Amino acid sequence: MSAQALDKDLDDLAAAARAALVREIDASGAWADDPVWREAFATVPRHLFVPYYYVGVAGGYERRWGQSPDAAARERWVRGAYADTPLATRLRDGELLSSSSQPSLMAMMLVALEVADGDRVLEIGAGTGYNAALLAHRLGDDGLVTTVDLEPEITEAARQHLAAAGHHPAVVTGDGARGVPERAPFDRIIATCALPSIPRAWLAQCRPGARILTPLGTGLVALTVRDAEHAEGRFLHTPAYFVPLRGGGGASPLERGRELGGRGEPEPGHVGGLPRGARDHELFRFLLALTRGSLDPQEAYTLWEREGQPQRERYGITVSGEHEWAWLDDPEGPYAWALPG
Repeated sequence: MSAQALDKDLDDLAAAARAALVREIDASGAWADDPVWREAFATVPRHLFVPYYYVGVAGGYERRWGQSPDAAARERWVRGAYADTPLATRLRDGELLSSSSQPSLMAMMLVALEVADGDRVLEIGAGTGYNAALLAHRLGDDGLVTTVDLEPEITEAARQHLAAAGHHPAVVTGDGARGVPERAPFDRIIATCALPSIPRAWLAQCRPGARILTPLGTGLVALTVRDAEHAEGRFLHTPAYFVPLRGGGGASPLERGRELGGRGEPEPGHVGGLPRGARDHELFRFLLALTRGSLDPQEAYTLWEREGQPQRERYGITVSGEHEWAWLDDPEGPYAWALPG
């Protein structure tokens, strides 16, 4: 069979697999509040952003590669590229360094970002470039999208993947915690790395009324920016496990979900004296992550029980000048915990 025929077979398989992924995300309800994202996921070819990736096997990882000489291996690569799972894309000495996020989680986050036509969007963490391509497709203008990453090899690969898919947003190598001031102001900022607090540089680069969506602790918080000194918002209902900010204040887009073999959650500290049901409860672990340095685990447990094991949506974050704090129910209420500035 000719190379052209092989390419067509793979393209046809990719189209079918992409359609199946879209149906799966559709059924999950991830974009029910903004179905315009369905067309973006149906159009942008994820396999172009993961020319190779790794899947967990006994004793380590197996590499799947789109240029494998074995036709069956190429088919496994295409089918895996459209599975609704995170894909490990970079390893070093057997340790996962980077991944392409789970598509249904990406869809949920993009919907929660509340993008509107004409918005200028900054993405913290370029990853494979797939998320930037989805944003560029949705906005219909590559010039409205900026994506930044600390690692030059990641940004160069993302730039190449984006070009292969026909998109040319601004891909910047730099410290994501400092934003990209030369491309500001932004209407939306989305991050794919867990932060201990909200970088002030992001607020300064936002227009009033802008929206920031970022992992914090083991959740996702959506903030509305009032001005360069003030932002506030609540957590979404969903858990989210991302690798923390790294580098000299810089950000990396590395996501390590439990599906990829990592714990996904930070160690909760000394919780040995607490009931196992609490220690293993993801909402209690969320509270521990949010109040680390402010409450010891026993204090957190007492609060958690007294308040009826609160859901994530009852928590929020406020940034006001030099101060930043997490809270339960009310920013000015009795339960508030300072975050690192």
